[in-house]
Amino acid sequence: MNEPRLMLVDDEAAFIEAISKRLKKRNFNVEMANSGIEALEKLNQGSFDPEVIILDVKMPGMDGIETLEEIKRKYPLIEVIMLTGHATVPSAIDGMKKGAYDYLMKPCDMEVLVTKVGEAVEKKRAQENKIIEARMKDIMRRKG
Repeated sequence: MNEPRLMLVDDEAAFIEAISKRLKKRNFNVEMANSGIEALEKLNQGSFDPEVIILDVKMPGMDGIETLEEIKRKYPLIEVIMLTGHATVPSAIDGMKKGAYDYLMKPCDMEVLVTKVGEAVEKKRAQENKIIEARMKDIMRRKG
């Protein structure tokens, strides 16, 4: 299996630096963004194609829920895991209703995070494979 591609989005630079280093040691390909707007800019540029985005709920400017909605609107197959503090659990649950894969409490246990990311990557890859299979069947049917 090729390296899972992740994007970490959080306004706390030290936090995402630390998490990024730990994930890279576990063979994850990691991109970082310090805001929802920066994350969307990177996605729109197409220079990095993440399978999973780990997204903080509470950020200045465009918050995590707004960012999630925009990601799901433009890139519906990308799985999003919300990160939340105790005060923003209702927001994280709202995020689940809006298409987030799951949410984790900050600070999160690294093993739990790695497990959740792995599950989200598997889900995204399975969805992509179903789409490819459907397209192939359609092509074969037309040639048939």
